[in-house]
Amino acid sequence: MTTPPLNPHDRVVTPRDWVGFMAMVVGMFMAILDIQIVASSIAQIQAGISASAEEISWVQTSYLIAEVVMIPLSGWLARVVSTRYLFFASCVTFTVASAACAVSWSIESMIAFRAIQGFLGGAMIPTVFATSYMIFPPRQQATMSVVIGLTATMAPTIGPTLGGWLTETWSWHWLFLVNVVPGVLVATLVYLFGRKEEPRLHMLKGFDMAGIALVAVFLGALQYVLEEGPGDDWFEDRRIVLVSLISLLAGLGFVWRELTSEHPVVDLRAFSDSNFAVGCLYSFIIGIGLYGSVYVIPLYLGRVRGYSALEIGLTMMVTGAFQALSAPLAGNLARHVDLRYMLGMGLALFGGGLWLNSALTSEWGYWEMFLPQAVRGLSLMFCFVPINAVALGHLPQDKVQNASGLYNLMRNLGGAIGLAAINTALTHRLDLHLLRLSETLTAARGAATGMLEGLSARLQPLLDGGADRAALKLLSQLARREAMTMAFGDVLMLMAAVFALGLLLLPLLQPVRHPSAGGDGH
Repeated sequence: MTTPPLNPHDRVVTPRDWVGFMAMVVGMFMAILDIQIVASSIAQIQAGISASAEEISWVQTSYLIAEVVMIPLSGWLARVVSTRYLFFASCVTFTVASAACAVSWSIESMIAFRAIQGFLGGAMIPTVFATSYMIFPPRQQATMSVVIGLTATMAPTIGPTLGGWLTETWSWHWLFLVNVVPGVLVATLVYLFGRKEEPRLHMLKGFDMAGIALVAVFLGALQYVLEEGPGDDWFEDRRIVLVSLISLLAGLGFVWRELTSEHPVVDLRAFSDSNFAVGCLYSFIIGIGLYGSVYVIPLYLGRVRGYSALEIGLTMMVTGAFQALSAPLAGNLARHVDLRYMLGMGLALFGGGLWLNSALTSEWGYWEMFLPQAVRGLSLMFCFVPINAVALGHLPQDKVQNASGLYNLMRNLGGAIGLAAINTALTHRLDLHLLRLSETLTAARGAATGMLEGLSARLQPLLDGGADRAALKLLSQLARREAMTMAFGDVLMLMAAVFALGLLLLPLLQPVRHPSAGGDGH
């Protein structure tokens, strides 16, 4: 396969390119899906490998830490060994690690295999973003942004549902075995049809081992703090303080090393491009909204409404359905308007959907959730398509691979930091609302006394004795349910405020049109 012409508008995309690229998109879907697919089946995995409640969270944490370390390194690796070989090796190892997870015999083996799975899966995600800008001419890039955006945002939406269904229908082992056949097909197609590039093995000379070590320690320790901090009361725990200090020192060392190294493994100078820097900031905001909403809404439906994994999935699929419906409109609109206006509309819709959701009560179900979910689903493509183009669409081809890693890292960090903040806020707001409700449920309040007497009278025929105690317990449970509902509402309002802040930052962007709009794409 010949090297594409220098003029991006003259690039010719062959059927072989299409097959190879779409196989890569499927591989990216598998990697993103695996972040969420175990979320609804943690209890079954815990029982299957005899893990404690504290240990089992590392099934998720090990994957996320490994993935977030690999993402910024992927650009350098793609330049060294070529995109095709990197993706092929990543997919093969990811598939083997998936099969190994299914036969894990202990929590230690599961954590090791999940880390390998996440590390190699992390290389597949930014590689797809970079490849779309390297292969396709500008006139096709709006369509490619829609395809990638649908894949990247649909995977977290359907992950918990698919995981719950697989576990209920067969067993938790199928959460991992489901990757094997698609993984083999994807690896084969990418190897056979992926666009060939010459590996640049000379880049191994002056290999920045210190940079790799520092970024691994910095991001790995940061992800650990974000995962464990909310449960350990943050800096009240000495271990969290120590790991935070390690992350800070490694982070400072990493930045200094990459800015002074002759051959940096992660070129941080990409942030000197103002549109790329602001695009990364918006990628961070989208990470908060995307991963945060996919976490908070199922948590509310499970804890407050008592929904099963399948019922939660059916409710969440409204977002995915409206996202798919909006995709053609977003792709077409990107060709005709200033991307700042499109992004503003997307941010306003996403924030508006969160604001509508914040009015939830303990009785909300599918139909009450429908409008907020639909609004958020419509917004996703109007956010994703312009942010991709703003951050990556105008960069020279030799800069895209490195920049894509940083861009995707920012979205994942947004999700990680957002989830840590959400868990902390949920805990604090639950305690606050519970305290306030407890203060109102006293003997001095006639309504509370009347409710307690009514519950006791209703329970009396069912219980020979202890009706008063049972009524008091039931009233306490009702108070906790209402406090939890209010806490979820508060968190959704805080997330909406983040998107309102995003709207205020739009003037920082320079006027930009999508590469598909014609001209030079700047």
